[in-house]
Amino acid sequence: MPRLSGVVSLEETLANRRSIREYTDEPLTIEELAQLLWAAQGISETRHGFRTAPSAGATYPLEVYAVIAPQGVLAGDMFLEPGSYRYLPHSHTLVQVRRGDLVEELYHAALEQEWVREAPVNLVFTAVYERTTRRYGARGVRYVHIEVGHAGQNVYLQAVALGLATVAIGAFHDEAVREIIGAPEEEKPLYIMPVARPAWRYRLDPRELAEYIERRRG
Repeated sequence: MPRLSGVVSLEETLANRRSIREYTDEPLTIEELAQLLWAAQGISETRHGFRTAPSAGATYPLEVYAVIAPQGVLAGDMFLEPGSYRYLPHSHTLVQVRRGDLVEELYHAALEQEWVREAPVNLVFTAVYERTTRRYGARGVRYVHIEVGHAGQNVYLQAVALGLATVAIGAFHDEAVREIIGAPEEEKPLYIMPVARPAWRYRLDPRELAEYIERRRG
C-alpha cells in the first residue's frame, strides 16, 4: 500500500528538486518503487478512481512502465527479476511485460545517455493519445503533453521525499523504446525517468534564498 504521509514537507521537496544524473550503485527497495509509481499515476480518490496527477476530462491517457536492472530492486531478501513491468494503478500492482536485462538496449535507444544505464530503475511514460483526442479533438494532444508534465513533477517530488534522484528525458528513439518495454503500438513513449540513489544531494540554504530575493528587489 502507498504511504499517504511522510517526514519531508511539500515545501522542502519543492526547494530541493533538481535534475540529478550522478548515482550510486545501490538498489531501490520495492516499497520505494511502489511509492514512486503511486505518485506518478496512483489512485487518490476511490469513488471515481481519480489519480494523483490531473487529467483532462479524467481520460487518463498515460501508462507507466518500470524497466528494472539486474539487482536493481530489492524485495525482501530477494531481487526483483529484471525486465519491464507495467504499473496497474487500480490494483497498485506491477505486471511483467518482458523478461531480461533491457537496460543496455534502453541506453542505446536513449541516445546513450549514461544515467539511463547507471540507474537501477527507469520509469517510462507512454500515452494513448486517442483516449483524450476522441473527446477533445486535436487539442487533446496538448492536454496529453501537459499531463505527462504533471506526472513527471510528481515523480521528481516523490523522489526528493524518499532521498532519491531522477531526471526527465525526452531525447530517445520512440519506436525503439516502445519495443524495448513491450508496449502495444497504440502507446507512444513520452518520458524516460531514471531513478536512483544520488551521488550528491542538493539542499537549498534558506539564507541564500533570502539574500537572492533581496538583491533582486533592489
